[in-house]
Amino acid sequence: MFFRLNNVWLIINFACLIPLLALIFDINFNRLGADPVQAMHIRLGDWSMRFLWLTLVITPVQTFTKWQRMAVYRQMLGLYAFFYASLHVMTYLSVDHGFMWQLIGIDILESSYIWFGLIAYFIILLLAVSSPKSGKKRMGKNWKKLHQFIYIAAIAVIIHYYWQLKGNLAEPLFYLIIIILLLGFRIAVWFKNRQFNKMMIPTTKRVSVASIKQVSIFDQTVELSATTLKESIIQKILGYYECRNKK
Repeated sequence: MFFRLNNVWLIINFACLIPLLALIFDINFNRLGADPVQAMHIRLGDWSMRFLWLTLVITPVQTFTKWQRMAVYRQMLGLYAFFYASLHVMTYLSVDHGFMWQLIGIDILESSYIWFGLIAYFIILLLAVSSPKSGKKRMGKNWKKLHQFIYIAAIAVIIHYYWQLKGNLAEPLFYLIIIILLLGFRIAVWFKNRQFNKMMIPTTKRVSVASIKQVSIFDQTVELSATTLKESIIQKILGYYECRNKK
């Protein structure tokens, strides 16, 4: 079983690295088109977003398939989203702007979509740093609260992706529909759990006490009715003998 798990782990890791290997291949053979820097920048950003979406897909698939072991790969996919996002940012800083911080600062101030990209990257960075077991132990209960910010990162990513494109909006619309479905699924599950919690009986002890009271009341009623019946029978018998003696 351990050998099989390692095989699956290696296959998924290799599959996650295929986009990077394909990009390196296209760079070496000049297959990135007229603007290779822009093409490289966009492809890395696209794969970062796709891995973020795959991370969010794990929970619905796990819910429907009841395959609990899928959660093992959620962290790995999230780290690959951070990996490609880091390459995306480094390409923007080094290849696109040559680490010229003044130009970078002006570009950030003039381009609103970059702000959403920075918000998404900062959240993904925090999630990646806190993902090891040591980070979980240090944060305790706050770890789950922090990882809920992945939904904010997903919304920021789709806004960043939508605003930077000029022309064909088919792909942003496709990814927008996916994130709406994923977030809608989580909202539906949350609402369902909330309604279920409202319908639940508070504690088992109260039920048992109530049932005991009901049984005791019922027993008293039965005892009273039995006593009344005995008294009526005795009175009838005594009345019968009195009438007979008078005769």
